[in-house]
Parts: sequence; structure tokens; C-alpha cells
Amino acid sequence: MKASCTKPVLVTCTILLLLIVAQESRVAAVEQCNPMQLMPCKDAILNGSNPSNICCAKLKEQQHCVCQYMRNPNFKSFFNSPNAKMVATHCQCQPKC
Repeated sequence: MKASCTKPVLVTCTILLLLIVAQESRVAAVEQCNPMQLMPCKDAILNGSNPSNICCAKLKEQQHCVCQYMRNPNFKSFFNSPNAKMVATHCQCQPKC
């Protein structure tokens, strides 16, 4: 009798553990700083065109990384440009550095 009660609990715990691990993997993937994720914003930043919805979504995903990008000499001119500021304003995603 005890074994029959333990098996459903073990299965439930295993499923919950797998769900937690899957959720943490998704959060970690979103939190990683990768400036290449902002490629949908390239035309808007380089040419001053209106950013796409995809650009704004990616910018919001990477918002916690933008200050880091702005300090990086390789990306500084790209992220500190007037067009980049326009994109951030348009997407309502202003970094607080």
C-alpha cells in the first residue's frame, strides 16, 4: 500500500523538477547578452527608419545588456548614435545607465 502511494508522488515531483529546469533554461536564454540578437534593429539604427515590432521585442529582451554594449568600444558608436536613441524611444525601451 505504501509503494502505490509513493509512485505517484515520485512521478509528480519528477515532472515538477523537469518543468522548473525547463523554465530556468528559458530564462537563462533570454538573460544572455548577445548583441547579434539586435540585428532586426540594424536598418533602423543605421538608416533612421522606424524600427519593426521584432526589433522592439528584441531590444526589450536585451534591455538589461544595452549599457554593457554602450561601454564596449566595438559597439559604442552603434549604440550611442542618434538613430539608436530614436529606436529606444520608439520602442519605449530606454536604458538607465
